[in-house]
Amino acid sequence: MIPVGGITCCLSAAALYLLGRSSGRDAEVLKSVTRVNQLKDLAQLLDAVSKVLPLVVTVSGRVCSDTPINCEYSGLRGVIVEQTAEQHFLKHNDAGSWIQDSALMLSMCKEVPWYLDDGTGRVHVVGARGASGLVLTVGSEVFEESGRSLVRGTLDYLQGLKMLGVKRIERVLPTGTPLTVVGEAVKDDIGSIRIQRPHKGPFYVTDKTIDQLIANLGIWSRWYKYASVGFTVFGVYLLAKNAFQYIMERRRHWEMRKRVLAAAAKKAGQEEEGVNGRAENGSDSNKKERMMPDLCVICLEQEYNSVFVPCGHMCCCVACSSHLTNCPLCRRRIDQVVKTFRH
Repeated sequence: MIPVGGITCCLSAAALYLLGRSSGRDAEVLKSVTRVNQLKDLAQLLDAVSKVLPLVVTVSGRVCSDTPINCEYSGLRGVIVEQTAEQHFLKHNDAGSWIQDSALMLSMCKEVPWYLDDGTGRVHVVGARGASGLVLTVGSEVFEESGRSLVRGTLDYLQGLKMLGVKRIERVLPTGTPLTVVGEAVKDDIGSIRIQRPHKGPFYVTDKTIDQLIANLGIWSRWYKYASVGFTVFGVYLLAKNAFQYIMERRRHWEMRKRVLAAAAKKAGQEEEGVNGRAENGSDSNKKERMMPDLCVICLEQEYNSVFVPCGHMCCCVACSSHLTNCPLCRRRIDQVVKTFRH
């Protein structure tokens, strides 16, 4: 039998270890990233460094845009707006009760060009939706009750559904939000500076400072590694337990096989002695053979008096049969043990 639990724990431990290693590597990289205290200094830094190597920097400022989005439900002005609509309903299950469930009806996201401004300059941010650490603020959460007609409601009920309503959630990155961005700084032909995902390295857009981000990554890295060690120990324990059970089962089968073979050899010897005695003593040996009991192949003490179903073999006593799952002669699974009686 395949030890699914142990293998799953070991694979989970490997995944957690990789996550911890990735978080720790990002924390070390962020420590060496160039910190730009004022955005006006970034242009000079790019002129001096970017011609040699790609420049990965961390900058801070407030979110601004020349064409912000006016949110439909919350009334906020933002640069990234995500709207989702979920249909909530009651579903009739096989047990005869109603359980609540939901299904996504709509998922839409809008983004306009935006930049960070710290009062000394501005830096455009490109591809922020794919960055790590970006958390949108829940601007509005509205539940609209279902207003379906009687006919439509009856049809839904016959299908095992009761519509409750639609939940609309609006998430937004509002203008004026202070952010920290870590990415590659690039200057285009017209002199505008933008921060984008680097070809190699971390890309973060977060409301935390760079020091807080490094500290959080270090904490998560340690927790991932601790969890990895725990899953590894538990997985090894499950694998060792399964291996021990397998070895003991094979050993029990081997001992049972030896006992069966020994019993068969003993019975064959008794039959051979009976044949020799019959040749010498005639009818007296026949009486002695008929009086010799047929012993259980397991305990070799009691007479066998039970039949295994479905194979039909009869070679064990009732006491020993109660501990068996497979027939010791043909190895078929025992579904039932029937006690027999002799005249």
